[in-house]
This record gives sequence, C-alpha cells and structure tokens, in this order.
Amino acid sequence: MELKLKKCVPCEGGIKPLKGQAITDYMNKLGSGWSIVGEKMIRKEFTFINFRQGMAFLNKIAAISEQEGHHPDVCISYSKVSVEIFTHAINGLSENDFILAAKIDDALNV
Repeated sequence: MELKLKKCVPCEGGIKPLKGQAITDYMNKLGSGWSIVGEKMIRKEFTFINFRQGMAFLNKIAAISEQEGHHPDVCISYSKVSVEIFTHAINGLSENDFILAAKIDDALNV
C-alpha cells in the first residue's frame, strides 16, 4: 500500500527507531528532496514564489498533521518552508514519519 494511503498510528514509545536499510527502504518510497539527518529525522525544503504561497502550504501541512496526530517541526522563511519529521516518543524514525512525509508531498498536488 502506498504510504500516502496509510494512517499514522499513535506511538507512546517502547518501540525501537528504524535504522539502516529500513530507513533506506522507506526513503525509496518518498518523492525526491527528502534527506536523512543522522538516522534520527527526515528533512525537506519546499520553495514557493512568495510568502503567501508558503503560508498556504504550511496551513495544508498543519491540517494533515492534525488529521494524522503526528506533528513535524516546520519553519517558514519568506518563500521557503522547511519540514523536519521524527517520532518524538522514540527520538528517531518510525513508519509514521514516512507516512506524514508522503502526505505532505501529496499536498503539493492538491
């Protein structure tokens, strides 16, 4: 099943973060532009024509995050929106992070 069609599941900790090949396998399911930061998070920067478009996208990210119950760290700098995603409860990466990333990528097409 495509990641964007899955639903994030609550994570209260107690599971091990993804490592190595598991991260690579999930990264291969995402669109281009995502990078791995120290096997602890994934990051992507989106560039828009102006601040208004960046804010509109940021609001889409907020709506998706609320629906999924999984919240990224987001920063806007005029026309750039940077997104960092990791699972806080395990201080690393879980499937939820890749699901959210896929849904954020998909929001560009909506």
